[in-house]
Amino acid sequence: MGKLLMDGFVQLPWWGYALVALTLTHVTIIAVTIFLHRNQAHRALELHWVAGHFFRAWLWLTTGMNTTEWTAVHRKHHAEVETEKDPHSPLIYGIGEVLSRGAELYRSSASDPSVIEQYGFATPDDWLEKSFYRPYPKVGIGIMLVFDVILFGPIGITIWAIQMIWIPFFAAGVINGVGHWRGYRNFETPDASTNIVPWGIIIGGEELHNNHHAFGGSAKFSSRPWELDLGWVYICILEFCQLAKVRNLAPIRPVVDRAKLAPDIETLKAVVGSRLHVMADYSRMVVKEVYKEELKNAAADIRRFIKPLRPLMLQAEECMNEFERGALRDLLRHSKPLEIVYRFRLQLHEIYRQRSSSREHLLKSLQDWCQRAEATGIKALEDFARTLRGYTSRQTV
Repeated sequence: MGKLLMDGFVQLPWWGYALVALTLTHVTIIAVTIFLHRNQAHRALELHWVAGHFFRAWLWLTTGMNTTEWTAVHRKHHAEVETEKDPHSPLIYGIGEVLSRGAELYRSSASDPSVIEQYGFATPDDWLEKSFYRPYPKVGIGIMLVFDVILFGPIGITIWAIQMIWIPFFAAGVINGVGHWRGYRNFETPDASTNIVPWGIIIGGEELHNNHHAFGGSAKFSSRPWELDLGWVYICILEFCQLAKVRNLAPIRPVVDRAKLAPDIETLKAVVGSRLHVMADYSRMVVKEVYKEELKNAAADIRRFIKPLRPLMLQAEECMNEFERGALRDLLRHSKPLEIVYRFRLQLHEIYRQRSSSREHLLKSLQDWCQRAEATGIKALEDFARTLRGYTSRQTV
């Protein structure tokens, strides 16, 4: 009996213990992305009480995190993104600070009563939360330690340690840090959010961070056909089992009616309703193509200068530092076509900023924009203007 307790009830090869650790941490990741993030913070889906209670209990055992605190800190991040009030922006604190001290930055914000009061609304406040989960967070992770050791013996301590560091490292460090520092962007959000990789597997879809910031209320994070949001896969399974109900999804990309000769009210509705999709099309169809043409025609020394600067053409100015603003000004001085493309991009943004104006005024602004774009002599911009005037909305499914 003593040997059984020393070795654990389950003996596995080394790869078996590794698989157990990965499986346990994976369940924690799914609990964070589905329950804490998409259900609690953004109300993108509803969960059956069975699923909700399972996720709460599992997170208590594996992280000790408080649902209200996590929700409040994340909502503040969205409300104050990339400002000095953002709990964990690498633009403010630096990437090294967020990567190494992400969990501490989270705890600092979570310990502020004003943050909880302002952003922690509509979270669980039942007997279990008040009497068990909230006042005794260390009891849960202690129970998990005992369970791991009894089941696997001394190696259970290592498995438990991996469980304890997984979320602080990947969620608090990698997603909050790298996800606002390096990666690719599908959408021109007014922040520095990026998609780290197109396959959201390691962190349950949280890697698709730019997509999420573009459509914060969407239960699905993937946007392109080649992107995989594993959290969404599990949500579909839960919905099939009647344990979840999706409430919100991102607006779909508008379709193009090539027969349209000029923008009309239907065009305006599609353009305004799918703003981020339209700006993504502008980036792909205009900025990328004109940039490619300018690189091809530039002298070697100019090419070396302008080649790394394309991201600045798409970055929100409020997210740039002084060096980046200066580099953008130099870039636009070197290329008249890029200067025109950049100016038209800002003018298209300005139409969105005027969305409180009358429909007639907005439609006139959109029609004028298309007419001027088609008269620039820049083929990519002309083609986009002809595409834009044909945009029309369709029903989501």
